[in-house]
Amino acid sequence: MVTTYSTYEAKARFSEVLRKVRKGQRIRITHHGKEVAEIGPISAGDEGLERRLKELEESGRLHRHRHVVGSWGALARSEGALSRFLEERE
Repeated sequence: MVTTYSTYEAKARFSEVLRKVRKGQRIRITHHGKEVAEIGPISAGDEGLERRLKELEESGRLHRHRHVVGSWGALARSEGALSRFLEERE
């Protein structure tokens, strides 16, 4: 069950909201009658970034770009380029 609070109520009852979240509930926040946010417990365990990204993809909140555009390489090709650049800026 999802409990809903207006922004005013959520601010006034923040301790209550956190208590419910700690118990595993999800809380939705509305602004002028429109849902604008959801507060929920952080998943326990060692799920890692990939698991969380997968959950977001499955829920339709995230669409990852599958094509790798290029490779990451060094921009400075000579030794000390960063030092010289920083000295020039002073």
